Amino acid sequence: MTSQSPIWHPFTQHALQPVMTKIARSEGAWLETEDGRRIYDGIASWWVITHGHNHPPIMEAIRAQAGVLDQLIFAGFTHGPAEEVARRLVEIAPDGLAHVFFSDSGSTSIEVALKMALGFFVHRGEKRTRVVALEHAYHGDTIGCMSVGARGVFNDPYGPLLFEVERIPYPAPGREQEAFDAFEAVCRRDPPAAIIVEPLILGSGGMLFYTPAALRELHRIAKAYGVLFIADEVMTGFGRTGTLFACEQAGIAPDIMCLAKGLTGGVIPLAVTLATHEIFEAHYSPDRARMFFHSSSFTANPIACAAAAANLRVWRDEPVRERIAGLVAAQAERVARLKDHAGFADARSLGTIAAMDLRVKDAGYLAGIAQKLMEFFLSRGLLLRPLGNTVYIMPPYCTTPSELDVVYAAIEEAAALV
Repeated sequence: MTSQSPIWHPFTQHALQPVMTKIARSEGAWLETEDGRRIYDGIASWWVITHGHNHPPIMEAIRAQAGVLDQLIFAGFTHGPAEEVARRLVEIAPDGLAHVFFSDSGSTSIEVALKMALGFFVHRGEKRTRVVALEHAYHGDTIGCMSVGARGVFNDPYGPLLFEVERIPYPAPGREQEAFDAFEAVCRRDPPAAIIVEPLILGSGGMLFYTPAALRELHRIAKAYGVLFIADEVMTGFGRTGTLFACEQAGIAPDIMCLAKGLTGGVIPLAVTLATHEIFEAHYSPDRARMFFHSSSFTANPIACAAAAANLRVWRDEPVRERIAGLVAAQAERVARLKDHAGFADARSLGTIAAMDLRVKDAGYLAGIAQKLMEFFLSRGLLLRPLGNTVYIMPPYCTTPSELDVVYAAIEEAAALV
């Protein structure tokens, strides 16, 4: 084995991909290599970049904050950027989400949510310790996140470390009732503490869509049995499904909501877990043993919070929703052209996200075509990273129709690789 770098890259089989593409700079929807080659960022650098790379208001806020307050312990202290972010999030979040807990990544925001849910019932003196999750779910790569995610290639080696959850079918179009019946059966037998869902779309599970009506029904069942409803909006938040939050389309307010990725416009790591006042109150006591025991060294880092505050001002001051609406329409129009393509199955779009399944014999995350597809797209100047045989496009909101035309032309060409 030889390596040109000591770096061990995420979700990378180095035996198949020994050399990484080195990027020197970025702007808008584009990345640029050291030798000047331009690459269109068709997956928003792993679903995080919203407005585009180096969006000026966010970058200016980072530069200004870096010269004022760089880092601060967040236990017993606070600072302006964190206060601004928290207050603004409470203003725009679904009704009832009144408290904001900061963390560093999507995975940690999920861990926080799970701990909040279990602590809520412990402090109320109720014995509820089980969590319900959807099949095919993915919520991150820490132990708690893997536990509530689907079991399989992502986490098989770590099985002995994972806790068991009640798993129900995801509400696939036309089969929603199976999910509802399974969830209600779990609740009747012994009401769990919480259900956790990726609202409207299961991302890493294969870009699997389901309807707002199905999300609303899962929420209704949870409320009927006093089960806390956790919405993992780490990927779906900040416009990906066409609305600011995916939960808006179902008209529901979760008890706990997790945000990360687009919180800072995708520029710098930051996450939050929002919770209702009732959940906060369960931990509120003169007894120090009832405090919420979670933190990290960089909780609410001031520079990251300054980026998030700037991002929230961008959403307030710029025509972001209009840009998203244009991208939603452009994606839907191009996906429609692929619906009858012999090389693809289930061409679909939801908000700014589009996906289609290349017809292969070994479908799934480990489909042999995946590495070949990545290399092909990169040779065409495109960053697309298929989930096995599922090709998806999740672009920055500054993407133009002509840029999408290049992407879809390459996707059609890729069908010949099978």
